[in-house]
Amino acid sequence: MVTLDFRTLTVPVGILRILEVIFTCITFSLVASAYYMTNSFWAWCMFTWCFCFCVTIFILVLELTSLNSKLPISWDDFTTSFAMLATLMVLTASLLYSIIFTCNSCGRQIAACVISFLTFILYAVEVGLTRAKPGEISGFLSTVPGLLKVLEAFVACIIFICLDFTGYSTHPGLQWCVAVYSICLIFALLVIILTIGRLLSHFPAPFNKVLIACNVLAVLMYITAVIIWPVYSFRVGSRPSYCPVICPWDIIVVISFLTCVNLIAYIVDTVYSFKLVFFTTQT
Repeated sequence: MVTLDFRTLTVPVGILRILEVIFTCITFSLVASAYYMTNSFWAWCMFTWCFCFCVTIFILVLELTSLNSKLPISWDDFTTSFAMLATLMVLTASLLYSIIFTCNSCGRQIAACVISFLTFILYAVEVGLTRAKPGEISGFLSTVPGLLKVLEAFVACIIFICLDFTGYSTHPGLQWCVAVYSICLIFALLVIILTIGRLLSHFPAPFNKVLIACNVLAVLMYITAVIIWPVYSFRVGSRPSYCPVICPWDIIVVISFLTCVNLIAYIVDTVYSFKLVFFTTQT
């Protein structure tokens, strides 16, 4: 029997989610009414708003009907990781759409960007409310290393979106960088899936120590990518005097920057995980 729990809609997190549904709906409605494009960046922005709208409604309905307690997953890990993912996705969509598809006379596009940035703030506040506090017992994805795993996976996905505008297939060095992004993304997704699915207890080895080992390996691999990607990519020279809105040279710079971002994320993840396993445990 389904039991309706209206308190889930009146608590701060519930109110935030209702506003998120409204704002994402307004955003993709404004964008869809402006014009349709087959550009991959436009498709990414539209997918982001629709995806966040649907999943947030899904979370609201399950918590309202108390069906979330019957699912064989870690609900707190799922909602926290989604809030983190939505924060990153909406921020990226807001920046991309405002830079590429907005002009001074584009009223609907400007309104969509403003509402999208407000939606980003809502999701960021939700992350702050649902993130585990120090000393609090919670799921892995509610902790700093868990949120970093979501960040690492998201940044890798953005890199893959940008790879379409580069000639990485012509250089073995760039192919190695793509292999680094792929291997580390698969590992991050595996950790997220195992955590949400409550499968960590079935892992045949101490998960925390395996996690540290993989993080160290990811750091070493990303160090090579941070060096190799710019060396091979910028052989073409400086930025062309004429470059379209979606400029391949700019895309190369973005990938280089995101590679550095993920390297920093993996370093922080490794240090934090090392501290939790070897120092907190001993204490």
